[in-house]
Amino acid sequence: MNIIIRPPKMSDASDLHEIRSSEGSRENTLGLITNKVMRTEKILANLNENDHLLVAEVDGKVVGSAGLKVNQSPRMNHVASFGIGLHPDYQDKGIGSMLIREILDLADNWLMLIRVELDVFEDNERAIHLYKKYGFVVEGKKKYATKRFGKYDTEILMARYNEKLLGGMKNEENNGE
Repeated sequence: MNIIIRPPKMSDASDLHEIRSSEGSRENTLGLITNKVMRTEKILANLNENDHLLVAEVDGKVVGSAGLKVNQSPRMNHVASFGIGLHPDYQDKGIGSMLIREILDLADNWLMLIRVELDVFEDNERAIHLYKKYGFVVEGKKKYATKRFGKYDTEILMARYNEKLLGGMKNEENNGE
């Protein structure tokens, strides 16, 4: 399987829409079955300098995406929100890990972000395990955060810190104790 990680094109909208609305993916994202391809096209058309998106392409089809949204506030532009989606037929093949590695390299070495954060459903143990593998830690819970399966559901808050950039700051913090 030849996997290409690259920035998205407008022509990827249909494949990205399929990922967001497909059973097996939609349950763990904020997608709805009623979302239209036009919504995905609008998202792609409105990406700005604070939005960083990568897609995974297999045999000409986009099967996954990972993105960062850098906070626009000058006091918080060292922080980004992270999201990932993978077509159910392509899960457990290492593609999600490839996307995470590439997007975190961008975060750490090119955007110089200190903090990357995400929300994940409390029962999505497979995703939580994957995020922990890449250095994310649990910071807390948001009860009743999202509607899912006919009830209000809890999300886990996770974050990852750029230890290379924090090295000097951590030492300064420890000197004051």
